[in-house]
Amino acid sequence: MDEDLRFDGARAAQIAEFIEPLRVAPGRRVRLAEDFDPRYKADFLGKKDGEALLRTGIGVLAEYQRRLAAQETYGVLVCLQALDAGGKDGTIRHVMSGLNPQGVRVSSFKVPSAEELAHDYLWRYAQRLPGRGEIGIFNRSHYEEVLVVRVHPDNLDRQKLPPSARREGVWERRYREINDWERYLSDNGFKVVKMFLNLSKEEQRKRFLKRIDVPERNWKFSAADVRERGFWDDYQRAFSEMLSATSTAWAPWYVIPADRKWFARICAGAILAHTLIGIDPAYPEVGDEARRDLAEIKKVLEAEAPL
Repeated sequence: MDEDLRFDGARAAQIAEFIEPLRVAPGRRVRLAEDFDPRYKADFLGKKDGEALLRTGIGVLAEYQRRLAAQETYGVLVCLQALDAGGKDGTIRHVMSGLNPQGVRVSSFKVPSAEELAHDYLWRYAQRLPGRGEIGIFNRSHYEEVLVVRVHPDNLDRQKLPPSARREGVWERRYREINDWERYLSDNGFKVVKMFLNLSKEEQRKRFLKRIDVPERNWKFSAADVRERGFWDDYQRAFSEMLSATSTAWAPWYVIPADRKWFARICAGAILAHTLIGIDPAYPEVGDEARRDLAEIKKVLEAEAPL
């Protein structure tokens, strides 16, 4: 591993300190508008320095991914949640750019299909989980089931639930079920990394206008996005309750200030790096017998060299 990419205890501690203000402590009651500023950034970091730091961080992630894949013991699930124009696609594109595509799988979840609606609400997400040695990224995730489904209850009607599953307390029950599912994954070696990209209403408005004004971005704009903007306050309440109820010791939430794209990407990279450093995957050690076999094979290959 390149010396510049080594993470000793001090540097690992620096990353942990950097992301700590973003972490939702388990049991904390979150009021999103009051507790997390979408324009927050670390005072010591400017955009120019941040771009260089992100490049270094991408190299670190690539090295840890190689070790994760070689060890084949742990898997990592990254859950990205945000409102429209929050920067999920850009975060994936920039932060994950140095990773080996063979070891990364990105899943985006749209409106459930008929087959998906014929199963329990977590079924379609379970089908896309990463394997050991892999990093899975959910671009929107199982948390849609307590966000968009909550803001638009007609979605709950389409899930064909029995009456007992639709009574009062459905959201509290889903929080518990999601926490239990993530605990199960964590206990079996699959780390769950949850990031909420916290965008301000004004910044969303500017990004929507840019999608309209720049022809190359027209394809990203949908009138449905503006209609969803009308439910802004409802989503803020849903996000606040979700963060309060589902940030756990085994799968904490991180609220990333998303108004500055460059800073949001650094935060996302640091959170993922913190997770991989905590796993500390190692390349498998080769035993004495295997080393002897390798030495014999080396001799054969060297003997085949042209004169």
